[in-house]
Amino acid sequence: MKGKKWVVLAVLMTIFLSGAFAQAAEPIKIGAILSVTGPASFLGAPEARTLEMLVAETNKKGGVLGRPVELIVKDSGASPEKAFSFAKQLIDEDKVFAIIGPSTSGESMKIKGVAEEGKTILLSCAAAEAIVNPVAKWVFKTPQKDSDAVIKIFQQMQKMQIFRIGVLSSNTGFGNAGKGQIEKLAPEYGITIAANEVYDKAASDLTAEVTKIKAANVQAIVNWSIEPAQAIVIKNARQIGLTIPIFQSHGFGNIKYVEAAGAAAEGVLFPAGRLLVANVLLERDPQKALLIKYTKDYESKYKDEASTFGGHAYDAFAILVKAIEQTKGTDKEAVRTAIENLKGFVGTGGIFNFSPTDHNGLHVDAFEMLTVKNGKFAIY
Repeated sequence: MKGKKWVVLAVLMTIFLSGAFAQAAEPIKIGAILSVTGPASFLGAPEARTLEMLVAETNKKGGVLGRPVELIVKDSGASPEKAFSFAKQLIDEDKVFAIIGPSTSGESMKIKGVAEEGKTILLSCAAAEAIVNPVAKWVFKTPQKDSDAVIKIFQQMQKMQIFRIGVLSSNTGFGNAGKGQIEKLAPEYGITIAANEVYDKAASDLTAEVTKIKAANVQAIVNWSIEPAQAIVIKNARQIGLTIPIFQSHGFGNIKYVEAAGAAAEGVLFPAGRLLVANVLLERDPQKALLIKYTKDYESKYKDEASTFGGHAYDAFAILVKAIEQTKGTDKEAVRTAIENLKGFVGTGGIFNFSPTDHNGLHVDAFEMLTVKNGKFAIY
């Protein structure tokens, strides 16, 4: 009888310990809505790869607070409607702790309300300032603001004595937001917009649009897009004999856009984070070690060049993990508050300093002015 009692006790202890372990090891579910395929795949694909790499590394080290991370990636194909549906699914059905993404501004704007209603942390990988301005309690973003990108471009134009420009932008959330910031800020920098053309994000020939820009007798072009069409603008502009400077948005930060434009991309100027030029940064730069490590890890794993877009996903994941570790738990409200008060956080996009009135945490100094030199990115 004593033997049987010990067997029963052992079984009960095993069940108890197994249950306790299972509870302790319950995964932290993180959703990701990314444009892995489609017109914005140059953004979403490196973002998805980055998250997969980081989650694997995190789980190999024991997870976060001893709990494994479960990543649920939804490919929106850059569709705001799909992003909306996926956001509802991730929150209502998958019960995710937080959502990283979407990749594009239009999608991010579409699901802001879903995140707010579901009281779920959203760390957008898109740039439009409207994502975080006005501030929404549960919504943050990691890319630098489009208004700061415009300011960086206009500051450079002042140095180059450029005061009359032509603007081209895609008919997307990102394109519209950038166009609005250019129009708003131009007068402050004494810049006249002599021509202002919007093109379709899926365009394959933009000769007509750049011809109108040429006819306006401008000193430079600002081209605002995240789609492959932005490379077509550059090619068509050079083909019709325009030799003036071409400024791109920070949505140009993937070498594949340079490759698509070919020789026409030589000399293009654009603001970007320091990831693309990490190897030439001074050793004392606080971002250098992180940028070099991320670039090395990503490129060795995927045999592809790292981009600023993958960096946005890196920052989103790292910020979320930091906040969870700080609060020593997964209380959503506590983690959200921790993100909102995070200071001096070194990311790929800059040094983040969030606040209750700033859910981006980056400013103009997060940018470097870059150029294309011999088919590669370089500091201008």
